[in-house]
Amino acid sequence: MTAGDTLDRLDDDDFPAYTMGRAADMLGTTQNFLRAIGEARLITPLRSPGGHRRYSRYQLRIAARARELVDQGTPVEAACRIVILEEQLQEARRINAEYRSSSGSANPTAAA
Repeated sequence: MTAGDTLDRLDDDDFPAYTMGRAADMLGTTQNFLRAIGEARLITPLRSPGGHRRYSRYQLRIAARARELVDQGTPVEAACRIVILEEQLQEARRINAEYRSSSGSANPTAAA
C-alpha cells in the first residue's frame, strides 16, 4: 500500500482511521463510553495489529447518536437498541425506495 492509497482511504466512511482516544475526544465522551457501546454490540471497532481499537467515521456517527440519547437520560443499552432500530428502519426505507423505483410505480398498491 502506498501513501497515496492511504490518503484515498481517508475518504472512506468505513476506514478505521481513529484511535479510541481520538474518537472519544471527537465525541466529547470517555473511552469507557466507547467500550460500553461496543459491549452492547452497537459498534465493533476494528483492531490494529497491536490490538488497539480503531474506529471509522461511520462508527463515530453511530456513537454520536447513541451519546445524544444517553445525554437525554436514556440508559446505554436502550440507546444502543434505539440506534440499531433506527439504522434498520433507514435500511428498510432505502430498500423499499429501490423496489418502488425498479417496479416503475411510486405507489405499488395502486398497481394492484
